[in-house]
Amino acid sequence: MITSTKENIKVIDQLNVAQAPKGKISRYWLHLVNDGMGVPTHVPIIVARGTEEGKTVGLTAAVHGNELNGIPVIQRIFREIDVTKLKGTIVGVPVINVPSLLRKKRRFLDGVDLNHIMPGRADGTVSQVYAWRIVERIVKQFDFLIDLHTASNGRVNSYYIRADMEDETVKKMALLQNAQIIVHNPPSDGTLRGTADEMGIPAITLEVGNPNLFQKGMIREGLTGIHNFLGHFEFTDCEVEEESDDTVLCKKSYWIYTDVGGLLAVHPKVTNLVRKGDLIATVRNIFGDVVKEYFAPEDGVVIGKSVSPINQTGARILHLGILK
Repeated sequence: MITSTKENIKVIDQLNVAQAPKGKISRYWLHLVNDGMGVPTHVPIIVARGTEEGKTVGLTAAVHGNELNGIPVIQRIFREIDVTKLKGTIVGVPVINVPSLLRKKRRFLDGVDLNHIMPGRADGTVSQVYAWRIVERIVKQFDFLIDLHTASNGRVNSYYIRADMEDETVKKMALLQNAQIIVHNPPSDGTLRGTADEMGIPAITLEVGNPNLFQKGMIREGLTGIHNFLGHFEFTDCEVEEESDDTVLCKKSYWIYTDVGGLLAVHPKVTNLVRKGDLIATVRNIFGDVVKEYFAPEDGVVIGKSVSPINQTGARILHLGILK
């Protein structure tokens, strides 16, 4: 239902793709919640509805408020497509976590990670209600979901994909991205991607680079992968790039943590292959003495790593992918 206008953009309280005009790109503000003064919090939504009926793909970004690369990816997709030749609908949500983006923070207002509590609860906490309404009022309209993320503060990422590789549709979505690394990640993990999978919506997560900035190279990679998806699944007639033979497939992944504090140096680069027993990190005390060295527990590939030297006990070292 349309309730009012904001900057000449319609304000809605529920996304309904069928109400968007065909052959046009429409913009909406979705009224999701109110803040502590009763002021509405609006989520931006872009809808490109083709002239021909078809499925709906959702493109979402900034589930964490410090993950920015996905925003220009979504903006550029809507600049580059010809909606008059589009079959079906593309829905872009360039910012899911509006309160955290405005505060330049990763987590939600109550300190909770939104991507750990999906699908939330209708009668839950501040973050649970927000998550539940995102799923109920937006995500349920999708037939596919591509959720864009980056690394968190003090860390860097490869261009990699999280996907349930046991689902053939999801597997194809992942391979079309031509990413450096793909990590098998089943649903039921509290993420937006996992929640969509549980609802029967094929979904993948794109990890496109680093936090708090726009990276042109990563943005281009994300754009290419999404155009590949749109072409393969017949939303558009764009040419699909061949799947890369260089993509590294991982059956699982995990983070390695420190058990001492000090100044941390992580030695391998992102996407490097490491062998069991290779030196991966060194911790020194404030006087420069080596306190501890860390070695790879098994063969794998470096998906992401810490780049912050200031290391409390229990801090992350690197994200190790175990090859399929």
